[in-house]
Amino acid sequence: MKNRMSYASQQKLVVFTFLLFPVILLLVFGFLPILNMFFYSFLQWDGIGEKTFIGIKNYIELFSRQENLRVFGVSIYYFVGSLVQLALALLFAVILSSKMRAQNFFKGVLFFPNLVNGVAIGFIFLYFFKDTGTLNEVLKVFGLEGKVLWLTDPGMVNYSLTFTSIWRYMGFNVVMFVAAIQSLPSDMYEAANLDGASAWQQFWYLTFPGIAPMIQINMILAVKGAVSVFEIPYIMTGGGNGSSTFVIRTMDTAFKFNKIGLASAMAIVLTVIVLVVSAIQNRMFRNSEGGIS
Repeated sequence: MKNRMSYASQQKLVVFTFLLFPVILLLVFGFLPILNMFFYSFLQWDGIGEKTFIGIKNYIELFSRQENLRVFGVSIYYFVGSLVQLALALLFAVILSSKMRAQNFFKGVLFFPNLVNGVAIGFIFLYFFKDTGTLNEVLKVFGLEGKVLWLTDPGMVNYSLTFTSIWRYMGFNVVMFVAAIQSLPSDMYEAANLDGASAWQQFWYLTFPGIAPMIQINMILAVKGAVSVFEIPYIMTGGGNGSSTFVIRTMDTAFKFNKIGLASAMAIVLTVIVLVVSAIQNRMFRNSEGGIS
């Protein structure tokens, strides 16, 4: 018993030792900055001079000014785009999981945009969508002489930027879904084929419940990305023509207008939104899993 207790103590010591360093890093570079940001959100501060405590005035200003709230409407484009992206990724994943030729080639083609740097993608599509860019030149070949203002028309710019985001991130979701589908037991599908189940029935009653945790994770990441889009719209439009996102607005507030306190309040609100939406998604997936089973 003594040796067994000693061995158990050694196991606990090893586990504690391996966890200590990551936990310290998480506290120092994760939770501590969040606590500082929460403290700054109650201050009037330009980042250099004297800090003045003003209570919840930053939050009142955030929710009372239309230009701060208008950027939430831009997130709707990316949120709908993320749903389209997940649906397309799931479709391609199901197709690639079937017995077809050149599976690895098509996986590589779809995943390739995820390997390209976001700045490079922004510049590629900047020249693709600009008024004298590739897309308008291609449209000329088909007799469409009128130029479409893909990035300068406020009614078109967010559709163009959302398409760029879908193109970039869809491959990652495809690979994740393919891995999840291929991990499912093959005997389930063999039994379903023997019972005469259609392809749709196999997907809805076997594939979808089996990869539901992966869909949930990708949904959470998609919603987080929809409300925190930054690099693609910042590079392609600089947030102009009605394309400014909440993160771009926060960055401008902090570093252009030198309102660190207000920017911190905006960052806290963004964090709360992501946490609330993630909790709602978890709740919805629990209910749907109960309904499917």
